[in-house]
Amino acid sequence: MIIFSIIILILYTGLIGSLCYGFTRVKPFKAEVTSSFTGFTIIIPFRNEAEHLPELLHSISKLNYPKNRFEILLINDGSEDVSETIVTEFINTQPELHVSLLQNKRVSQSPKKDAISLAISKSKYDWMITTDADCVLPKTWLNTYNSFIQQYKSCLFIVAPITYLTTPKFLNIFQWFDVMSLQGATLGGFGINIPFLCNGANLAYTKEAFYNVNGFAENDTIASGDDIFLLEKISHQFPESVRYLKSKEAVIYTHAQPTISDLISQRIRWASKTKAYKNNFSKITGLLVLSMNALLVCLFIFMYFGSMSLGHYCCILFIKWSIDYVLIYQSATFFNQKKELKWYGLVAIVYPIFCTYVAVASFFTSYTWKDRVFKS
Repeated sequence: MIIFSIIILILYTGLIGSLCYGFTRVKPFKAEVTSSFTGFTIIIPFRNEAEHLPELLHSISKLNYPKNRFEILLINDGSEDVSETIVTEFINTQPELHVSLLQNKRVSQSPKKDAISLAISKSKYDWMITTDADCVLPKTWLNTYNSFIQQYKSCLFIVAPITYLTTPKFLNIFQWFDVMSLQGATLGGFGINIPFLCNGANLAYTKEAFYNVNGFAENDTIASGDDIFLLEKISHQFPESVRYLKSKEAVIYTHAQPTISDLISQRIRWASKTKAYKNNFSKITGLLVLSMNALLVCLFIFMYFGSMSLGHYCCILFIKWSIDYVLIYQSATFFNQKKELKWYGLVAIVYPIFCTYVAVASFFTSYTWKDRVFKS
């Protein structure tokens, strides 16, 4: 068991170490003043988001970008609360903005993909930017994207950073650590020229690229994955056209899940799509992360029953915690959120149990998303 543990630890350390190195290779981007303004279609699907929509819409009204060079398409996916009323009132009070409310048309097993596809078919600009209804946009968001596009003219697909709005609650802090590791891995993948992660809350791509890869076809039987599946398809067909926008001026803030049951459902939804990944690096990464966390759980049990020494267990734990901390520290530094790092020890104890449970549950249970039940 010791030899097997060492092999997994070496492979895992090599993986995270390469992502830490890749993180440093992605250079920060600073937007420059330009006289040319790209046209953007902002796509926002929503369902039962009455709590968060006012904050999002307010941030949209503050965007520092020529109002005749972007449109906002909000797609109602069968909301049962007052979300649609909130959007309608916003449209009526912001006549200078080009905002449209669309009703989603379900044609597949993935409502969000249906909503995005509908919006793209109705869009009047070539560049699509997707975000979520529970997000807050920085006023410099579109200016930063525009400057990036002007500098990298061959770019067709842009991944940009997201983080959580933090609160003192442990559940929020726990999710913040998780998203820091994911953002670190996302950046690290781009740095070693193997992009394998992105987040649809802050993503941009051209309409032409979307249609050239046949949109969400082949993946529309899976409820989630509108972001990563598209990244896989475009990076495969146009490998030099995918870039990461490493700019603090483009960071989107979003809300963490409010309850543990919501968090588990979200993570099971995320885990369920990994079975359909075509990127081998994604599969290897997911397998190694799961193996390392499950290994810690198993080794703790062996240690408890005397089959492994405390010294060996603590040594493996220390090495894993150290390399994980480097990646999370890099992300926290970029997002100016280092104050949350004081909780690292406690989160690191809980995370292997959580990760292992979610991975196992994703094979056997359904999950709830936006008040709908989906098979994993």
